[in-house]
Amino acid sequence: MAASHPFFRGGFRPFFFGGAAWALIALTLWICSLTGEITLPTAIDALSWHRHEMLFGFVGAIISGFLLTAVPNWTGRLPIAGWPLVGLSALWLAARLALLFSGLTGLWLAALLDVGFFFVLGLLAAREVLESKNRNLPIVGVILLFGTADAVDYLAITGTLGAPDLGWQIALSLVVLLISLIGGRIIPSFTRNWMAKQGIKNGLPTQAGRFDLFVIAATAVALIAWLAGPAEAPIGIVLLAAAVLQAARLARWRGYRAVADPLVLVLHVGYAWVPIGLALLGCSLMGLVPRSAAIHALTAGAMATMILAVMTRASLGHTARELKANAATTAVYALVTVGAILRVAASLRLIDYNLGIEVAGLAWGGAFLLFLIAYAPVLWKPRLGEKR
Repeated sequence: MAASHPFFRGGFRPFFFGGAAWALIALTLWICSLTGEITLPTAIDALSWHRHEMLFGFVGAIISGFLLTAVPNWTGRLPIAGWPLVGLSALWLAARLALLFSGLTGLWLAALLDVGFFFVLGLLAAREVLESKNRNLPIVGVILLFGTADAVDYLAITGTLGAPDLGWQIALSLVVLLISLIGGRIIPSFTRNWMAKQGIKNGLPTQAGRFDLFVIAATAVALIAWLAGPAEAPIGIVLLAAAVLQAARLARWRGYRAVADPLVLVLHVGYAWVPIGLALLGCSLMGLVPRSAAIHALTAGAMATMILAVMTRASLGHTARELKANAATTAVYALVTVGAILRVAASLRLIDYNLGIEVAGLAWGGAFLLFLIAYAPVLWKPRLGEKR
């Protein structure tokens, strides 16, 4: 591993960098397509491409980087690095380009590369977890389900499947559950550690217990009902109930007490979008709000904010740098939050729709551009104290 370039010594490096870059590129292409400035060379309609690439391209890359970084910590085994990591990164990139230019190369190639990437990743991670007899096999299983959702989305896009939204809905639901599961581990832990360092002894957040498991289970049931059932008010009520439970869970972590540390506070802000998104999704089934408001609360809000929170913390921690948010990192958090708020507000028609989308896109894209500028040296250079 030491003989490889620093960029390929840990899965978080190429996938955090590539995912952030693709988020910015894909968003720019989508906005240009939306305004009629360009025509995307893809075989599918622009909206389907945008939705697919934000979920399976961008979010999929960050999940991959997180998994490849977490597995060695879970198992005590050496990380996937060097040429195997180069090959895995190249497969992800090839899938992105194949779908973008599928109008020229055909959709089958994109589907083969894209779905294949998640199954290769899942099987590699499963091998590591099984050989070490680690308890995190269910998380690896989610990756394989994510790849299955990707395949379902291709079937829906081509019209082979009668449910046009099922693939991306499954993927979105899986990511929300991952945020609930992993967020429930790291947010109270990081918050408790920070509070302890400040000398706070009372009201420290506790690790996940029965209530947390109940909330995750209730959220899973609500999302399955959304996937399987008709878009009617009773399912909306179930989603609203899950939103209330998620909000109660978040309140138990006392994020307001960590307001002085942006690295900790942003985790709570990101998680707050989960109950907001679930509540909006429930209201959309009742005909009270547009569905796009709920979808963007969960994607531009929860997913993007949690992704930036995890990327910044992991990039600093795994390169032996101080876990402290500088001005650029704080600005990244502010921009993604403003972008998410404006995008949801535009869907709710609280502001002018077209202007809201444009400004939201600039703020949201600006967050990932600033992340790339500030963290490219961290991701491309060796760990502090490590030789090139």
